[in-house]
Amino acid sequence: MKLLQLFVIALVSGLVAILIYITGVSNLDGPSYISSEDLKALKSLQSHFQKCVSANGLGLQAVSGRDNCEVSLKFPSDTVPKWKDPKTGELEGLSFDFNLCEAVATWEQVRNSTTILTREFIDALPNGWEEYAWRRINKGVLLNQCENRTLCMEKLSLVLPDRPPYTPRQFGRCAVIGNSGDLLKTKFGQEIDSYDAIVRENGAPIENFTEYVGTRSTFRLLNRGSAKALDKVAELYDRGKEVLIVKTTIHDIMSKMIREIPILNPVYLMLGASFGSAAKGTGLKALEFALSICDTVDMYGFTVDPGYKEWTRYFSESRQGHTPLQGRAYYQMMECLGLIKIHSPMRADPNRIVKWAPSRSLITAARIASEKLLRRVGAGSSDPLAACSITAKQLRGNSALEVGSRKAAVEHKKYVRGTTMYPLEHNPGHGLLCMVPSR
Repeated sequence: MKLLQLFVIALVSGLVAILIYITGVSNLDGPSYISSEDLKALKSLQSHFQKCVSANGLGLQAVSGRDNCEVSLKFPSDTVPKWKDPKTGELEGLSFDFNLCEAVATWEQVRNSTTILTREFIDALPNGWEEYAWRRINKGVLLNQCENRTLCMEKLSLVLPDRPPYTPRQFGRCAVIGNSGDLLKTKFGQEIDSYDAIVRENGAPIENFTEYVGTRSTFRLLNRGSAKALDKVAELYDRGKEVLIVKTTIHDIMSKMIREIPILNPVYLMLGASFGSAAKGTGLKALEFALSICDTVDMYGFTVDPGYKEWTRYFSESRQGHTPLQGRAYYQMMECLGLIKIHSPMRADPNRIVKWAPSRSLITAARIASEKLLRRVGAGSSDPLAACSITAKQLRGNSALEVGSRKAAVEHKKYVRGTTMYPLEHNPGHGLLCMVPSR
């Protein structure tokens, strides 16, 4: 009998351990408890995702991993990789692992956040000037952690608005235009011009290529090299003043050009989420920015079709590429999570339907389940402000919404009760810095 009791105790303990492993929490009665409905949502998302990749991925296949979060995107075995790792000399692989729970939770957070660096963010961040601000200034390490705050503020002043100039859902349909030579294979120009806002990258020209890339532009994401040639970039669009968004740091050369030329374009620094080494390029950051201000995002000019041979740009000679197969897999993951729609020479029909794309209700259910599983800040709460790790009062002054906004933007403002949310880079629980109305 005693042996039987010990067996029962061991069995129960084992089941509890399994439940704890599945839920990722130690308190099964707490707000982060993974319910059967949560598991059903994650399983449904993974199933839809696999079917979506099979139907839309042009040969890609998604294989489930050891749980409802993990998937591997695999290229056909006859795919010939062309890119070599410059450090190891190894060819790029044909299989890439992704975590759908991480992706859903993080990208849905992006859609509710601002991605422009502001003064109120630095002020509200604990030791924001001493530990963060100098990192956004070229050679900021020489500033001794902004010991002279006045000097740091002066260096950032030209690119640091008090409050966000843009808000979630401010624009309806948005297009992000990459620089791939594939753009010359299809005349997307008129189609691109039909979007509410258009995001371009680095020094990509418009003139002489309008039938392929369109005539309009709203925003331009810049890497370090393009930012140092800010005067040349500002001349690329002569029909208005593109908003220039630098994803790295402010440089004294940039400040001098802004002041002395002068450059009249608005110039800001980007504040973004952390997606790890798989997603750092300018193209991905442009998509991130667009998703933070637009209802829907379509992408053009990314090398995402089979048959990759070399990295081409539509306006210059070929250059050495970087992880093209991994990039194609990542963008396909984004499409099959309902984040973007891909347009390419092999997907040129503007009326193409992304088959098996998840519904918003499924994404919402999967996000809630993912946040619980990953033990994100505020997981399990219906209050959007539960994800706030840091809360402070907004600086007074006009915001983009007060100037005038779309209905979707106003509804979002009501949903978050007027709060501005900022991503906190490398925060363990992926919490947000939240600026609540001062009234």
